[in-house]
Amino acid sequence: MRRDPAAKAGPADLWLARTRVAKPLSKLTVNVFPGGFNWASFVAQKKGFFARNGIEVTLQSTPNSVAQMIGLSEGKFQIAMTAVDNIMAYVEGQGEAPIGPQPEFFAFMGSDSGFLSLITRPEIMRFSDLKSKTLSVDARTTGYAFVLFDMLRRGGLAPSDCNIVKVGGMVQRWEALREGKQDGTLLSTPFDVLAKEQGLNRLARATEMIGPYQGNVAAAKRSWAKTHRKEVVGFIRGYVAAIEWLYDKANREEALRILTTDLPQISPQLAQQSYDVLLDPKDGFFRQGKVDLDGLKTVLQLRSHYSGAKHTLTDPTKYYDPTYYETAMRE
Repeated sequence: MRRDPAAKAGPADLWLARTRVAKPLSKLTVNVFPGGFNWASFVAQKKGFFARNGIEVTLQSTPNSVAQMIGLSEGKFQIAMTAVDNIMAYVEGQGEAPIGPQPEFFAFMGSDSGFLSLITRPEIMRFSDLKSKTLSVDARTTGYAFVLFDMLRRGGLAPSDCNIVKVGGMVQRWEALREGKQDGTLLSTPFDVLAKEQGLNRLARATEMIGPYQGNVAAAKRSWAKTHRKEVVGFIRGYVAAIEWLYDKANREEALRILTTDLPQISPQLAQQSYDVLLDPKDGFFRQGKVDLDGLKTVLQLRSHYSGAKHTLTDPTKYYDPTYYETAMRE
């Protein structure tokens, strides 16, 4: 990273100092699942980190991974913030959407571990209590379903010991759990924090059971990225600047205002609790948007084991191209 001796305010300002404004701004639509893991994108919009890197970003919500992957394949948006397992699944032709193999899909930046916790009804206090109970997922063959399956295995159960139902994205699963339609599901922050506040039980954190895990990534189609390299690099730089700004504790109060403005359903108290989770120095957002290679290996192992694939998936470069990130971070 190029260092500007005149920059004194913090890491995010160092990123601003090394970027140039391209006019007019290139417009990008980024498809996301609703939730606190979009905090860096909110900040990059509000603080001008995207604009200073030549792009104007519009965030578009998706109800589930099927809709998101169909939209990405049809070019309805340029970038998807999604679980890297979704990318692997559709590259391999194992996705639930009827769009066949998508070798064009790839990840170019990491974001986080997914912040996943298995949340259950209050009376379910151990894994054995889940036998014959109903658990919800977005889709059975993509996303975080295999994380749930492996947590069950480690807890002494097989997926067949439970009734696994498809409900949709995080918001839909949270609402269904709150209404008592299921007995448990994987939730990310702030929904896991909200669930605990409302008397539900956190049975286990995913990474504490399965180890390092690469959750959300920024993904696109290879052909689009090849012809829009500046936009991809600009997105990475803007996002990374926002992450660095968020980790600067001097920005805490403004960061919380941004979060509650963009997610008005989050109370100030819940936002404070989410801050401590999402920006935990050890387990929070990945610094500088790095992909966790050990976490990526875990995703490959889970997909190889639970997808019924005829071969073991071992090559991360089939789904992740680091060259855009390397360009963005280069001096």
